[in-house]
Amino acid sequence: MSGLSGSDDLNGMYEDIILDHYRNPRNTSSLSKPDLELDVNNPFCGDELKIQLNIKDDTITGVSVSGQGCAISQSSGSLLAERIQDSSTDTVIHVIEKVRKMMKDEPISDDDLDLIGDIEALQGVKKFPVRIKCALLGWSALEDLIKKP
Repeated sequence: MSGLSGSDDLNGMYEDIILDHYRNPRNTSSLSKPDLELDVNNPFCGDELKIQLNIKDDTITGVSVSGQGCAISQSSGSLLAERIQDSSTDTVIHVIEKVRKMMKDEPISDDDLDLIGDIEALQGVKKFPVRIKCALLGWSALEDLIKKP
């Protein structure tokens, strides 16, 4: 018996998800002809991300997120890339809103937790307010990219 509470087991699982996405980031290969592209950085810590999207009929058909920085920003970018592939832009905006609410420690429903999937692993970051920007860097950039006129 490990002696860990269920909460400790859950935190460990979340840490494993974050570390896996940091060590093995998803969707990092550059798109040959992206429809949308944005480079962002957090000047306070040096995190950098490049987001590329291909969109057809309001659906994300291709996504690339690459960059450098802390485990939080890079794993969040990988989780983002994995989650939005083949999603409608309306769904993506909804996911962004729920991720932001979760990071602000605002309540979200079980359905919303299902919608964001493994991204829920980032919720532990909210205990460290200075790191919330790291977790939201890619999400804020994605929102800017999609809502661009």
